[in-house]
Amino acid sequence: MILTLNEYEKAQDELHSLEERLNHLQQTNPVGSKGFTKAGIRKMIACIQEELALFEGSEEARQST
Repeated sequence: MILTLNEYEKAQDELHSLEERLNHLQQTNPVGSKGFTKAGIRKMIACIQEELALFEGSEEARQST
């Protein structure tokens, strides 16, 4: 769980890195190849996006009170 702005920024960096890795795999491997690797990266991306959204929601709630 992301609790600080520093952790949020690190998670964003990790997200960009994973997205680049996925794009590279999609370009270098045909459909059906390395499916488990691509799926794993997509799951990691989804998890990070969810954590970022939770943090963003909590930040919004803190600022509005």
